[in-house]
Amino acid sequence: MLDGVSLDQIRAFIAAVDEGSFSAAGRKLYRVQSAVSGWIGSLEAQLGVALFDRTARFPKLTPEGVLLLADARNIVSGVNALKARAKLMAGGLEAELSVVVDVFFPTATIAAAAKAFAERFPLTPLRLFVEGLGAAYQPVLDERCSLGILASLPVEFPSLVSERLDEIPLVMVASPQHPLAKFRGRIPRRELAKHVQLVLTDRSSLMSGKDYGVLSPSTWRLADLSTKHAFLKDGVGWGSMPRHMVESDIALGSLVLLDAREDFALTMSACYRASAPPGPAGRWLIDCLTSLSGGVTRPADDESADRSGSFRYSR
Repeated sequence: MLDGVSLDQIRAFIAAVDEGSFSAAGRKLYRVQSAVSGWIGSLEAQLGVALFDRTARFPKLTPEGVLLLADARNIVSGVNALKARAKLMAGGLEAELSVVVDVFFPTATIAAAAKAFAERFPLTPLRLFVEGLGAAYQPVLDERCSLGILASLPVEFPSLVSERLDEIPLVMVASPQHPLAKFRGRIPRRELAKHVQLVLTDRSSLMSGKDYGVLSPSTWRLADLSTKHAFLKDGVGWGSMPRHMVESDIALGSLVLLDAREDFALTMSACYRASAPPGPAGRWLIDCLTSLSGGVTRPADDESADRSGSFRYSR
């Protein structure tokens, strides 16, 4: 019966292969040769296949043994990972880290932080979600994510603590074929209002009925930033975008800056529930993002000051 297979049997099997003989395996495992032979023999009986050909001076793996060796190594590796993870968890490390990232935050920064995180915490799974506006706050508020990399909103969240990370410049852009691209100098608001403005919609109810930075009565609501980007390049409307996403387009001439005097920086912060502060992995990730962003981590005690420039942004 396979239910009776033990780790001692599997480790003896692997050691015999690695060391080349049952006696050498016994020395490695600090067991007598008869114990190793007994474990391997009982393992073969339970599996119903011969793992070694014993007709020569030294045992040689059978074809079945070759195939089952990889499975045996995976079992031992999994048990070792289980023990290591349990030890880390007992020391306070998160079992996993779930993070929601605002769609406006630079992907390159997140990717660099995630790569470093994997090297620093190889046994802690990192789960990343990308959302915008209130939909980015919702997973943190609902306790589905322990950490959020979020843009400031003109809404109070008393249960959350925020630490400022960076500011993301936003710029108004349109295709060079768009009528607004032909203006020289500041574009009057009455002229902006004549054309479709592309706005990122909120997939949550937190911002229901609220619009910020909407300057045209004619708007198209888009659910993701990549679609908005594609529409802008294709001449379908005008709107704001994070500068880091459109710098190359502006340089290549596929998008042009609009002088609407509505550009500003969007404050990004690391947010978490006050009742569940980040553990070692979460704290490390916040510090890593702060370092990569070139900012200084600090609790946002005076959030009104931080948000004063963020109330008017156009998504």
